[in-house]
Amino acid sequence: MLIIFDCDGVLVDSEIIANRVLAALLSRHGYPITAAECRAKFLGRTIPGVVKIVADDGVVLPDDFEQRLRDKDIEAFAAELKPTSGMRRALEQLAHRPKCVASSGSPEKIRRNLETTGLLRYLDPHLFSARDVENPKPAPDLFLMAADRMGERPDRCIVIEDTPLGIEGAKRAGMRALGYIGASHRVPSDEKILRAAGADLVFADMAELPRLVG
Repeated sequence: MLIIFDCDGVLVDSEIIANRVLAALLSRHGYPITAAECRAKFLGRTIPGVVKIVADDGVVLPDDFEQRLRDKDIEAFAAELKPTSGMRRALEQLAHRPKCVASSGSPEKIRRNLETTGLLRYLDPHLFSARDVENPKPAPDLFLMAADRMGERPDRCIVIEDTPLGIEGAKRAGMRALGYIGASHRVPSDEKILRAAGADLVFADMAELPRLVG
């Protein structure tokens, strides 16, 4: 059984930092928005996806917006980024299990964030990005690619996700989906959102993960 991890908000506790950085940069470019509003509107999206939504709302961002955002993220993550609570121990307990990462982030961002938090050694080189498929989450493309590259059938995969987009993509890929609400950007009431997206179960304590996938 293959375990497929999302990165931001599952492996690393990055979303609350990223939403703050994104809100500040969007506001500076004429799209006033708070970090909480970014979380509600863009959680789980790729940066090109965010740029498109903002353009559809009538604000055209500069061509170098994505690079500026990456630079701001790198600075903030270097100072603040940590693994999600209990993640390192869970990965140690799952050392014998096949596992990989399937994230909407760029390949560079995935690797850098896992290096920063000391988690890369548990998952390298099995890091898959939505940039490598035609359609990002909630399409199943990324999860299906990950399963194919890892040599596993979709019905023998378990996906750990924190967003409705990711849960929907996993279910469309024919995989079991576990919703995680233990990162700092999540609240207990988010369980309903993930269950509505199709999560087979929702959990908040990463210490439970080895048992849940056992």
